[in-house]
Amino acid sequence: MFLNDYILILIGLLMLILGVLIGVAFLTLLERKVLGYIQIRKGPNKLGFIGILQPFRDAIKLFTKEQTYPLFSNYLVYYFSPIFSFFLSLLI
Repeated sequence: MFLNDYILILIGLLMLILGVLIGVAFLTLLERKVLGYIQIRKGPNKLGFIGILQPFRDAIKLFTKEQTYPLFSNYLVYYFSPIFSFFLSLLI
């Protein structure tokens, strides 16, 4: 009985995450369309019907990018420096 509850919670969370990701993708498309109209150009209409597939193409491009790691550096400083600079910018 408890396993079924956990599976339902997991399915609900996955559906929520998927819905948020799709919503963000289409809000990005809307933002690009509005910026295109402001700049008097067509906007993102290269992929699919009126650019509907453009956010999904951007997501695939993001996930297939290769992450580079510095070989001869301190990994602790490398990973925590963006967080540290973000906190510094909040203090000022």
